[in-house]
Amino acid sequence: MNNRENKKLILESLAKLTKELRGAKSQFMFCSENDMSTSIISTIERVMKDPQLTTVFRIAEAFNLKAWQFIKLIEDDLPEDFSLIEK
Repeated sequence: MNNRENKKLILESLAKLTKELRGAKSQFMFCSENDMSTSIISTIERVMKDPQLTTVFRIAEAFNLKAWQFIKLIEDDLPEDFSLIEK
């Protein structure tokens, strides 16, 4: 896989996890409760945006997770042999 495909896998995993953890709560309600822009969450969930690291931290915190826990959940959803470095 090339770097673009690998990046897309990460963003798809992020989108899936964000939707799952948000549950039935609307994007508007989730963002309102956590002082975030609905456009950020919307573009993340539609796999249209590669968020800044601070945004990932903020989303994790909104789900009462440490950033490393949130990233680990994303990583666990990726293929076992996933790597951004071509070997």
